[in-house]
Amino acid sequence: MEEKIVMMPRIGDPAPEFKATTTQGPIHFPKDYEGSWVILFSHPADFTPVCTSEFMTFATMEAQFAKANCKLVGLSVDGLFSHIAWLRTIKEKIQYKGMKDVEVKFPLIEDITMEVAKKYGMMQPGESATKAVRAVFFIDPKGIVRAIVYYPLSLGRNFDEIYRALIAMQTADAFQCATPADWRPGDEVIVPPAGSCGVAKERMQAKDPNVTCHDWFFCTKKLDKETVLKTVLKK
Repeated sequence: MEEKIVMMPRIGDPAPEFKATTTQGPIHFPKDYEGSWVILFSHPADFTPVCTSEFMTFATMEAQFAKANCKLVGLSVDGLFSHIAWLRTIKEKIQYKGMKDVEVKFPLIEDITMEVAKKYGMMQPGESATKAVRAVFFIDPKGIVRAIVYYPLSLGRNFDEIYRALIAMQTADAFQCATPADWRPGDEVIVPPAGSCGVAKERMQAKDPNVTCHDWFFCTKKLDKETVLKTVLKK
């Protein structure tokens, strides 16, 4: 009997729907998260050191993500009781980089059948046939996949970059712009490309004092940090 091939979601696709049991009760994804950004991320296994460091970091930053209207949802192919025992161990025993007594309050999905992991392409046979790789899916308030990042089992994620990417995408949406390499709030943003020869000529003639053109296709404008944060962060 041939195994059913499931295509992983791509950027711009609706996030695949599923119902699951989690450490915070049942969820219907992404329906339960309409109106919020979501970071759905997978980890290889409970009671592993890299994953432990990541969950402590995510839990410590949860309020920071919440302020940016973003909720966290974790997943591994372990069972619910294993999840609960592991999270209790983190809270009661683990100290790392100044973090201790860390309580993971966001849901951690039980996926022992690997159904969700396969829907999202988190199973990579070349890396492991039984463990989900470290996948990160950014899903917007309309349930659309906006960015995807994959890491091998051995590599812990950069959480500053995950947060930076979230704020950058929200900024691009809010201000109809793009963000250049290494962008952070307060840096200049990129103006959308000129749609006509006339607009390109005007830009090169510096008719807009707020826009700096390095060439007709590459123009930037200032967007101060306070304006960005006031727009994308909750008070």
